Amino acid sequence: MTLVLGCLLGSGLVLVLAPFLWPAGSTPKRAGVGERMRVRLVQGGLRSVPVPAFLALSAIAGVASAALVHGIFAVLALSAVAGLVGLLLPWLIVSWRAAARRRANRTVWPDVVDHLVSALRSGLALPDSVSSLAQAGPPATRTAFAQFEREYRATGNFTYCVDELKRSLADPVADRILETLRMAREVGGSDLTLVLRSLAAWLRQDAAVRLEVEARQSWVVNAARLGVAAPWIILVLLASRPEAAIAYNSPAGIVVIASGLALSVIAYRVMIALGRLPEERRWFS
Repeated sequence: MTLVLGCLLGSGLVLVLAPFLWPAGSTPKRAGVGERMRVRLVQGGLRSVPVPAFLALSAIAGVASAALVHGIFAVLALSAVAGLVGLLLPWLIVSWRAAARRRANRTVWPDVVDHLVSALRSGLALPDSVSSLAQAGPPATRTAFAQFEREYRATGNFTYCVDELKRSLADPVADRILETLRMAREVGGSDLTLVLRSLAAWLRQDAAVRLEVEARQSWVVNAARLGVAAPWIILVLLASRPEAAIAYNSPAGIVVIASGLALSVIAYRVMIALGRLPEERRWFS
């Protein structure tokens, strides 16, 4: 009996101390670099481009940029900077396309929700209401919903098709809408149309506020870009002179160019952080 009581007491102490001895991870597992690049390619409208092909294209652009600048100016440090810019240029273009598409889609999602509400109120089932967006939805989202329609007809699995649709859209607002539909599908909900209409109203208000704030802070972003580009334009003009090219090829010249690159990156990142609104994270990805 004493042994049993001792075991029970020990088990109780272990259970009490377990949260402190073996704490659960408080942060979700972050996606790998390859997965983040794939998501960004999808957001930029390059769904069919494989990540290895994109990396190969970036490497080719970097080597070509470095070779071109070295052939024109014969400055090693400037050629290295040009190679780095060429390497990052495809990624910057994809990021710019993704941001532009997200801004454009911000005004589309309320219309998507309105179409869903109309379809549900007309008596269509939830999967059929989502599939109807392939024909009746906004043009920017019809391709993704057409893929959902084909997959649902082939599998009949609503949960799987919603997950694939979320991967295809790669948008936090779409994640929120689709998770609402998934919950209504699994547990039911008589107030689904009311919830969706409230969500559409909130999305319109959020888009209007973001548009106004971005318009007011756009001068900060433009000033940051101009401030970063101006010194490098002057450097290119100076490097076109033979005596300046010789000076920039010296150790002191390399240090000057490397220091200028570091300061430009830091200043640009600070200005962009001050002038850009934080993007909404994908909590339901």
